[in-house]
Amino acid sequence: MSITTTAFDVTRAWQRRAMDVMPGGVNSPVRAFRSVGGDPVLVASGNGARLKTVEGDEPIDFIASWGAQILGHAHPEIIDAVRAALSRGTSFGISTTAEIELAELVCELVPSIDVVRMVNSGTEATASAVRLARAATGRQALVKFEGCYHGHSDPFLVRAGSGLATFGEPSSPGVPPGTVSDTLIARYNDLDSVSALLSADDVAAVIVEPVAGNMGCVLPAPGFLAGLRRLCDAHGALLIFDEVMTGFRVALGGAQERFDVMPDLTALGKVLAGGTAGAAYGGREDLMRMIAPDGPVYQAGTLAGNPITTAAGLATLHHLVSNPGLYDDFERAGETIEKRLGDAISATGSVGLVNHVGGMVGVFLGIEKVSCWDDLDSLDKDLFARFFHAAWDRGVLLPPSPFEAWFLMEAHLDETLDLAIDALAEAIVEVGT
Repeated sequence: MSITTTAFDVTRAWQRRAMDVMPGGVNSPVRAFRSVGGDPVLVASGNGARLKTVEGDEPIDFIASWGAQILGHAHPEIIDAVRAALSRGTSFGISTTAEIELAELVCELVPSIDVVRMVNSGTEATASAVRLARAATGRQALVKFEGCYHGHSDPFLVRAGSGLATFGEPSSPGVPPGTVSDTLIARYNDLDSVSALLSADDVAAVIVEPVAGNMGCVLPAPGFLAGLRRLCDAHGALLIFDEVMTGFRVALGGAQERFDVMPDLTALGKVLAGGTAGAAYGGREDLMRMIAPDGPVYQAGTLAGNPITTAAGLATLHHLVSNPGLYDDFERAGETIEKRLGDAISATGSVGLVNHVGGMVGVFLGIEKVSCWDDLDSLDKDLFARFFHAAWDRGVLLPPSPFEAWFLMEAHLDETLDLAIDALAEAIVEVGT
């Protein structure tokens, strides 16, 4: 099972070419492996739970296209659906019946969504939801949580100060201060920090990842999401769930079904599009009818609801509907990972924590608890980098960052999972002792 390649000659040749024409040689920063060091992986193909690199290695994959692949790579039902769609054309800029079918299925499955609008990316979905919330409330301020990522739209590129909550400052050059002056930062799992920001009654919306997957799978504390709902209702703000990661992954109806808390608006992506480029936002009918052409809030997209995305999305969601036991299987797999890797960490005498929820997993080395971004200050980034490479040497590919969630696929749920867990436990023992 181990990776046998020692010289990445082919990868390095391609990497040199990439560096000439793309920033950092990549189209998304985490792909450059800067957090873990070493040569980035170049993928040639994928099948089931494994990828195949340009070097010919075939690691077990826990990136899963950052959660978009819930069934497995090159799943035959998705491939057949996309192939059939391709034979009819790739994009028309005019509506198709498949768009309607996918929208109907989303409204049926996601409890809080009455009406939905397809878009092309998670960033577009969250930005559109915030615009709608501001229009509906007549307010400008937005509350987000430190450590929660909602895409690279200007209002979201903000980091908090040292207090419980603070006014935002741009965290990326090129973001005008004015675009984030209305973005307020709260602490995840800290209702008091939210209450303080809502007290002025000038906040349009609170946006949250119901499970914080962009700081390594941090679960909401009991009562946290319900508390957000109560606070938003009390202060006239809308509640937006960013379910780009959790939608159709932690439950068929997403985190809102799992935790029984209904937001006003929801952003979806990843699983929704079956591993293709697509996303959506939706919610209460009175709000969504404000979107053009029904209302004055403008949003449009040439490729929104395109035939390839809708075909892949429909095939994925129909498979999930037909296999409801898959979510129980993910829970059992997550429990096994949590116990086995937790035992491995304990065996080394090191400190660490393993979380899971549905098909999401978080492994935190160097800390004993995590409920918000502040808890990650002591995360052992160097230890994680060594763990990453020790796992790779044993044939397992992890997200190349200590702050990212891992994702399970249906294709993991056979002897592949046992092989991977054995390798990961060995890797932890190697680097932790």
